[in-house]
Amino acid sequence: TPAGRRMRTLAWLGIASLCLGAAWAVPAKEERRKAEKPKAHLALYENLDLDNYDLTLDNYGEILDLSNYEELYDYGDLAPKIEVGTLAPRPKDPMALPDLGATAETPKLQPPTTAGPVRPVPVPPQGLPSCLLCLCIGTSVYCDDADLEHIPPLPPETTYLYARFNRIGTIRASDFTGLKKLKRIDLTSNFISWADVDAFRLLPSLQELILPQNRLTALPELPRSIVRLDARLNRIPSTGLRPEAFRDLKQLQFLHLSDNQLDYIPVPLPESLRSLHLQNNNIQTMHEDTFCDNQDRSQIRRALEDIRLDGNPINLSLFPNAYFCLPRLPTGRFF
Repeated sequence: TPAGRRMRTLAWLGIASLCLGAAWAVPAKEERRKAEKPKAHLALYENLDLDNYDLTLDNYGEILDLSNYEELYDYGDLAPKIEVGTLAPRPKDPMALPDLGATAETPKLQPPTTAGPVRPVPVPPQGLPSCLLCLCIGTSVYCDDADLEHIPPLPPETTYLYARFNRIGTIRASDFTGLKKLKRIDLTSNFISWADVDAFRLLPSLQELILPQNRLTALPELPRSIVRLDARLNRIPSTGLRPEAFRDLKQLQFLHLSDNQLDYIPVPLPESLRSLHLQNNNIQTMHEDTFCDNQDRSQIRRALEDIRLDGNPINLSLFPNAYFCLPRLPTGRFF
């Protein structure tokens, strides 16, 4: 009937208006959410003290404990930083770009041959055993805790070697042959009981030789380029040092021989020396010219500011004329 058709038309118009109203409400709601979002973010940062955000040297010590700085593992080399990316480098030749429009063909399987067993690919010359057993980064070789029993062959460009916490027992002269750029050797905490006399002497660039916590009973000859020698916690007696072993080491600044079996202070000491650690040995006496020249009362050894003799049976007050040229008295027993 005409009345029924009018009712259905009105009903359809009502439904259509409801749908259009809902569709318009969604964008309006999104706009309100976007307007409120920056306000929420600003509220999040209102409580931050951005004026004191930077870490300065004044409060640095409150965050890091530097009291045991000497015990920290020291990777002091200047190996270049390596950045790991996620994208392969772009090929230089545009023709080398793959054709994305072409479909790759399914490779055909080749039947097995009976010509003989498959031989492994030969290792290239630069793939030396040290870089297979250890970690090589730039000119640094890291072999810490690698269960080594001897020094592995090293790349000729090696500048820094870290081979700590292993089971190395002997250092041979051939271990470092030809390594003219080697600056630091760290062999802390091994089983080293013997080192050839020329194991380190022929290294022209060696500056730091670090050998604590081993079983050495004699110290090999050192190159004149050495700046730091650390042979603490070994078994070296005074007879294990060559006579005047340190006289010609004009660049030596740090000589640390604590916790050994020394009976006397090894003299003469070079003028370049800044730190001498001999604590916990068996030193009982010293000469008046151990540190100073008694013939030159105007002498002042400004560099030698750190002398450790504590833990020895020597009474330092018995040798007052031995310290007149020093900026500071040695640390030890004065009674």
